[in-house]
Amino acid sequence: MTRLIPHPVLSTTLVVLWLMLTRFSLGYLILGTALSLVAGWAMSALHPSTPHVRRWAVVPRLVLVLFWDIIRSNLAVARLLLTEGRNGRRSAFVQIPLTITDQTALGFLAMILTATPGTAWVEYETDSGILTLHIFDGSEVQHYRDVVGKIYEPMLMEIFE
Repeated sequence: MTRLIPHPVLSTTLVVLWLMLTRFSLGYLILGTALSLVAGWAMSALHPSTPHVRRWAVVPRLVLVLFWDIIRSNLAVARLLLTEGRNGRRSAFVQIPLTITDQTALGFLAMILTATPGTAWVEYETDSGILTLHIFDGSEVQHYRDVVGKIYEPMLMEIFE
């Protein structure tokens, strides 16, 4: 059974979502089931590693810091768009050296930075450990270097490494 349906929860969820987005008919049910089985097989081919959390006590602090940064970034982006428009603002690419090596921690950092308004994870060079980050407001380059290097990275290292 596990070879035919390697991820039953994923496959079932995909079928249900497929039927919610389309209308229910036998054809859509068969097509959705086939697509969800292919997605389950593709997921099993990726062989995702199981994350190992070392310190759960740091997670609530990370969530609170992230929540505050998202609110602050939303307000900053809205202020820039409403007051300056395109005239006074220059976006920038920032290169930030990282010491974090855990793949799960890097994945969480990528989600955190992409979820924060005004930032986007562009590239990570595994050889040099350099993260390239696009920021909406180029005047805050040092702020983002500090936030990533002194706040997020140490917390993620404490959680995962």
